[in-house]
Amino acid sequence: MNKKLIVYLFTILVFSGFSRSGISQTEKELTLDAVLEIAREQSPQAIMTRHRFLGKYWSFRTFKAKYKPSLNVNTNLVDFNRSLEKEYDFSTGEEYYVQKFSNNSTVGLNLRQNVGFTGGTIFAQSSVRRFDRFGDNPSSQYITVPASIGFSQPLFQYNPLKWEKKIEPIKYEEAKKSYIDGIENVNQRAVNLFFNLALAQLNMEIARINYSNSDTLFKIAEGRYNIGTIAEDELLQMQLKFLNAGADLNQRQIDLQIQEFQLRSFLGYNDNVLLRLLVPDSIPELNVDYNQALSLAYENNPEVLNMDRQLVEAERDVAQARGEKGLKADIFGSFGYTGSADGLDASYQNLLDEQRLRIGLSFPILDWGLGRGMLKMAQSNQEVIKVNVRQDRIDFDQSVFLSVAQFNFQDDQVQIAAKADTIAQKRFEVSKQRFYIGKIDVLDLNVADSEKDVARRNYISTLRNYWSDFYMVRRLALYDFLKQEALSADFDKIIQ
Repeated sequence: MNKKLIVYLFTILVFSGFSRSGISQTEKELTLDAVLEIAREQSPQAIMTRHRFLGKYWSFRTFKAKYKPSLNVNTNLVDFNRSLEKEYDFSTGEEYYVQKFSNNSTVGLNLRQNVGFTGGTIFAQSSVRRFDRFGDNPSSQYITVPASIGFSQPLFQYNPLKWEKKIEPIKYEEAKKSYIDGIENVNQRAVNLFFNLALAQLNMEIARINYSNSDTLFKIAEGRYNIGTIAEDELLQMQLKFLNAGADLNQRQIDLQIQEFQLRSFLGYNDNVLLRLLVPDSIPELNVDYNQALSLAYENNPEVLNMDRQLVEAERDVAQARGEKGLKADIFGSFGYTGSADGLDASYQNLLDEQRLRIGLSFPILDWGLGRGMLKMAQSNQEVIKVNVRQDRIDFDQSVFLSVAQFNFQDDQVQIAAKADTIAQKRFEVSKQRFYIGKIDVLDLNVADSEKDVARRNYISTLRNYWSDFYMVRRLALYDFLKQEALSADFDKIIQ
């Protein structure tokens, strides 16, 4: 007993003040709703969920930027060249090398616009080039292009812009749904940690009561043994129960500290905060309709959007393989004006037309079946994805069905557990009073004591199951069945 007492005191010393000596602690009483709200606002998991969404948001912004005009300034301030160039003297027929110095400077303005429907590009540009030659006969010349417009258009080829326009909006909508899903995952995690600590606090309370009761009952048993009303084995049994109660009290203290640390860390609190939880003593009257939940899940769940995206991406891959297999053609054309002169102003006078047209063709003659093989691979992969998505939809329907059925079953379980807890507590009190007056033996008392503790723990466990299943169904449908409204988020505030 002395060793048990020393271990107990040492545990209390380590976990309740020795490591934080000189540091005042603040005690916070938190309900389940308060824990959920704090978790959604400041938990590390919620913060990571927000940043994952921001990454996908900027990816979507990058996609949208491809469909907007881009205006760029291109400059080449210095392009100095010092080299030996070969020259030919026609009068003598001799070749010789002359050292020459030159510099090119260019500035241009380029306006480009992608055309998503065709995959081509239209552009407008203007540029000024100055060429300086140094040496024995220095000179300068300006070459200008005041305005030029043109286009570049691939033919019979894979158009990535067209497919991005189909896929990227799905990905962004999936990202928004995934953010809400991530917050619901935070809710589920918070529920589990809340009830882990609530159960640890209950176990600590039970252990303290059991230790006190065991101490009292052991002393009574000693008195009865001394007057010969109970046998020695019953006394030893009570002594053993008292020792086990002390050991259990030590272990429950450690468990309590561990669970409190985990919830505190999840909520972003430091060690100076002591958490005391107020367990909800009632549950709402709610029955979820499976058909409604399934319909909402198909409308809101990001997993469904992920399935749709897989099908579109598989179709894209087939189109890409088909586009890269056969004939390819490119058309490039431009029209503008150009001029040149020794002075900048003069180079904009007496302008000349400048036209350019280029048509390029490319088609395989012998590729040893490479293009056909890539196309067959893409088509085969598309069929695999279709089968997987079909199976995923079946599994998804089943998951919704089981989650709804399990949740609808939980309210009865909570009511039964609450009633069993009340009965078990009352039975133990009656058994304890009967033991005081010698009407029952130690074995019957221990059974009542054990059943009392099991009933109390079972009640907390059924509450955990109820709220955990509630947030599971809510997460699948992304719908608040209590408020009868879809879950949403202020995305404009998130991206600020």
